[in-house]
Amino acid sequence: MRPALALTALVSMIVATTATAHAMDPVRLEVKDHHFTPDHFTVPAGQRFVIELTNHDDTVDEFESYDLKFEKIVVAGGTISVHAGPLHPGTYKFFDDYHPDSATGTVTVTEAP
Repeated sequence: MRPALALTALVSMIVATTATAHAMDPVRLEVKDHHFTPDHFTVPAGQRFVIELTNHDDTVDEFESYDLKFEKIVVAGGTISVHAGPLHPGTYKFFDDYHPDSATGTVTVTEAP
């Protein structure tokens, strides 16, 4: 293969891989009455993803996950974004640190087909 053609093929592969890694739409969650909706979602293994959380409570909440390694404050009426992954297949927990008995949820990470 000629060097210029090989370089073009390599650049195309890198661009395609980068686009795939960030192509997933944000996962949109809401917290209301100290419960997450949805309280469970699924993402593919090996890809980064973004969670957007909107707080419909009248109080501040703290969106946290030991498994996903994030902790973020979301004010009443506010929306935050959290970047996570890439992850191995499994189940990962998240919660509101101020209301851990009622505001909980899980992420299931599955192998890509």
